Amino acid sequence: MRVMDHPSAKAFVLHWGEMGTQWGVNRSQSQIHALLYLSDRPLHAEEIVDQLGLARSNVSTGVKELQSFGIVRRVHVEGDRRDHFIAEGDLWEILMKVTAERKKREVDPTLRLLEELAADLKKDKAAPEHIRERIIRMHDFMGTLGNWYEQVRKLPKSTLVTLMKLGAGVAKFIPGSKKE
Repeated sequence: MRVMDHPSAKAFVLHWGEMGTQWGVNRSQSQIHALLYLSDRPLHAEEIVDQLGLARSNVSTGVKELQSFGIVRRVHVEGDRRDHFIAEGDLWEILMKVTAERKKREVDPTLRLLEELAADLKKDKAAPEHIRERIIRMHDFMGTLGNWYEQVRKLPKSTLVTLMKLGAGVAKFIPGSKKE
């Protein structure tokens, strides 16, 4: 059975495509990822084209982008010369890989720019104080966020799962914090 022949699978793939656009990811790429994630076997590009109704060029571009995130990889199927593709099946790995790539592409360049601007503004006595203060504060915030991410990503998966399940309950372990 083709993945897209099942109504629940089709609904998931279409929804994943819509959600992708909300996250700033191309709809076709998101749908390709969803299809590969649900598939019980590697798919070649023509199968992806056929099931999703996408242009071959969109599939090629989408698969390359998903590979650059590390959540889809190329595999070879014995007896078939075509490239086949599979999605990462571990949801934690998907989360960690996507987060790392988004940080590299979005947060790191912003942090570098803010670092330059903050350094310039510390020397620029003519700059309005509120601009200096807000850019420096944003730089500090983004730096703290980046440092937190680097520490959290090194935690074992079991610790991350426990932290997520604790949610706001983790505050009871922090001295001086209270529930509001």
